Amino acid sequence: MATIRKTPSGTWQCQVRKRGYPSVTKTFRRKRDAEDWSRQTEDEMARGLYIDRSRAERLTVSEAVTRYLKEVSPTKSPETSRSEHSKAKHIIRELGGYSLAGLLPERVAHYRDSRLEAASQNQVRLELALLSHVFTTAMMDWSLGLPFNPVASIRKPSPGKGRNRRLTGDEEERLITACTQHSNPMLGWIVRIALTTAMRKSEILTLERSQVDLGKRVVTLTRTKNGDTRAVPLSKEALTAFQEALHWPVRVMGTDLLFPGDPGKDRQRRPYVINKVWQTALKRAGIDGLRFHDLRHEATSRFVEAGLSDQEVSSITGHRSMQMLKRYTHLRGEDLVNRLDHLQGAG
Repeated sequence: MATIRKTPSGTWQCQVRKRGYPSVTKTFRRKRDAEDWSRQTEDEMARGLYIDRSRAERLTVSEAVTRYLKEVSPTKSPETSRSEHSKAKHIIRELGGYSLAGLLPERVAHYRDSRLEAASQNQVRLELALLSHVFTTAMMDWSLGLPFNPVASIRKPSPGKGRNRRLTGDEEERLITACTQHSNPMLGWIVRIALTTAMRKSEILTLERSQVDLGKRVVTLTRTKNGDTRAVPLSKEALTAFQEALHWPVRVMGTDLLFPGDPGKDRQRRPYVINKVWQTALKRAGIDGLRFHDLRHEATSRFVEAGLSDQEVSSITGHRSMQMLKRYTHLRGEDLVNRLDHLQGAG
């Protein structure tokens, strides 16, 4: 049954008690609101659908996202964690003041539409995916009473077309030359490894010497984007790059990182940061519109062009689905012509 009383401050306090449920209390400014809430709460209890939303009503989106960044993001790869911190800024700025229980699908849809005016479809899609996982985590791991995830109820932007930037002409030669001429030889090794293994930038930069087996010609990756451990076979070109990196006489002590950066204020060595030197190398090489991640696309496409099966390519690159592998693979028509001629000649 429900009990409604007026408080000394002039508000209306409603308490609902029903056998099998803990007593719940909520305060309203108007008596009518208290009566409506009591009827809804009693009806949900009678039908076995009642969820205690009190904690979700007190926790704001800003507080939930901040907790997520502290507890969940650190369990992911460093690059993914940094990316989530960046995406969270937009979510907190636009939606941070809402409570988790008060954020309705129409408000999330408005956020989607306004963000699409300033950011790409894929960027907005990833921001919504982060917000959705915050709600999922709150419901499943933090035991917050939420009837549904508001992000799951709205239309998501499409991921858009995959990039098809490939190296053309003498771009590869110019790029390798520019990177090799940099004062720190690590840049050249990193770029050559990316082009011959299809490893992600974060996977290369966080590599430790113990993960590289020159005898077996295999690199074992333990910190990957999807969390799976995978073994990457090394071609002769990749093996040469790793040999040069491992046998570099200027060995940095105090870390097992293959590509360590300068020590921070805490004197700890972290992975080499290549963002600025990469841009400098591109300018020196006279190359426009190339991202470091395009090297992964280039390497993946070359694997396919070399005749490896989809299963073989995915085992090297770590793609979980053939659909995603297709987005990262762009075959040049002239290469396919050569393969067709070869096949017909063999027949």
